[in-house]
Amino acid sequence: MRLRHLLFYATLFIAAHAHALSADEVKGIIFGETDTRVEALNKAALTADEKTVAFIQALSDDAVKTSGDKVFVVKDDKAFDPVTGAEQPLPQDAEDVINPNMMRSELDNALAALKLLSKDEQLRREAIKTLGSDSDEARLPLIEKAWAAETVPALKDQLEMMRAAILLGSSDRAKRLEAAGLLSASKNPATKTVLIERLGTELDADVKVALQAALAKVEASLAWGDKLGAIFSGISLGSILLLVALGLAITYGLMGVINMAHGELMMIGAYATYVVQGLFQKYLPGAFDWYLLAAVPVAFLASALMGAVLERSVIRFLYGRPLETLLATWGISLMLQQLVRSIFGAQNVGVENPVWMSGGVQVLGNLSLPYNRLVIIGFAIAVLLGMGWLIGRTRLGLFVRGVTQNRPIASCMGVNTARIDTYAFALGSGIAGLAGCALSQVGNVGPDLGQGYIVDAFMVVVLGGVGQLAGTVYAAMGLGILNKFLEGWTGAVLAKIAVLVIIIIFIQKRPQGIFAMKGRSAEA
Repeated sequence: MRLRHLLFYATLFIAAHAHALSADEVKGIIFGETDTRVEALNKAALTADEKTVAFIQALSDDAVKTSGDKVFVVKDDKAFDPVTGAEQPLPQDAEDVINPNMMRSELDNALAALKLLSKDEQLRREAIKTLGSDSDEARLPLIEKAWAAETVPALKDQLEMMRAAILLGSSDRAKRLEAAGLLSASKNPATKTVLIERLGTELDADVKVALQAALAKVEASLAWGDKLGAIFSGISLGSILLLVALGLAITYGLMGVINMAHGELMMIGAYATYVVQGLFQKYLPGAFDWYLLAAVPVAFLASALMGAVLERSVIRFLYGRPLETLLATWGISLMLQQLVRSIFGAQNVGVENPVWMSGGVQVLGNLSLPYNRLVIIGFAIAVLLGMGWLIGRTRLGLFVRGVTQNRPIASCMGVNTARIDTYAFALGSGIAGLAGCALSQVGNVGPDLGQGYIVDAFMVVVLGGVGQLAGTVYAAMGLGILNKFLEGWTGAVLAKIAVLVIIIIFIQKRPQGIFAMKGRSAEA
């Protein structure tokens, strides 16, 4: 704590008109009613020097004592005069200074306001964030001084908005008109709330007109952010649906297996990520931020291995019997859920984002793009390209397509169809594991993880066209964006219902989906 304070004092920019802390200022801040103390604090902060800042910090840290009319700053069991800095004996009857909640809040704001003049950009950024909701007009001179000295355009704009918000509450009509003009250029959602609140209390007709004009401009600028935010949310949801549906596009789209355990294979991938996280925390804490790179292949292999076991032990006997595969895989899904509950417990487990996936990019005032969502979108694209290359450009992909289109002829050509079935099902299961790994970064990991996505995944595959990779992409992105736009108008529940109705109508008109399957298999 002391080191942080020393760094703060060392980096604090002291204005040219700063003057030394006086005994009268110290007594004004310490003694008297709270309102009087706050007034003295704000006055001292306007022309603060290093000793003033150190004294305010000590008062905030409860390191100030009094004895009669004398004030002492206590540090390392030693007492010092706050004005001269000289060490003094601490009287036996010295008492702690009592700071009510209001005074504590003002001390924090005063320290934040002083940080606005720091040479450290990060300190200034933190100070602006702390003072964002402070509308005390007493801070205005210091904010104007910081605004004049600020060199970073983004921070300068924020300081200008802070200044305007304070002027909006001024008793001076001209200042309120000026503030309305300044706030009209804001793209911060909080500005809309400030303007609406002020409109409810404003009595001057001219100011009211200016506030209404400013509110209209702010709402227009925020509307674009809302629309872009809905599009990004839709793409983000679409990328998740795409990851979930890609595996199903193989097991159901190419192989015709109605795999109700697909969600549980995702769950296995998510729990594999959780296990890898735990191993890194215990054995490689220094490399924890890179645990996700190790978790990706582990999640794929864990789910692929489970898929291979299921195909060889159960599903290979049920090809061509869709109802039996549906019932069998549904029972398997229940068994896998119970297995996970027995090993990891019924409660959700926590999977942390690496540092490089935390935070986000602020594009507009009301539009932030989280890093974890951006990474998942990129990951979905990478998985899609990898799967397209594997199915379209490799020997395994050729065999999978051959067996899918005409199994007897592929067998006559020497293809081991049973082995290809196992490979294909394991591939689809492994991709489900990758989806679970990605989902662990944006939501809770629990035994019921897959239940919330299995229906949507089937809808994506059916809507896109069974066995059509391009159709899966179009369907996933279309459903994601459509769902997010409808949520803004109708709410989440009605949006789900509306999407389902749209899909039903579409399938009735075009049963083959967006892209129809071509070749002999389409005529079978």
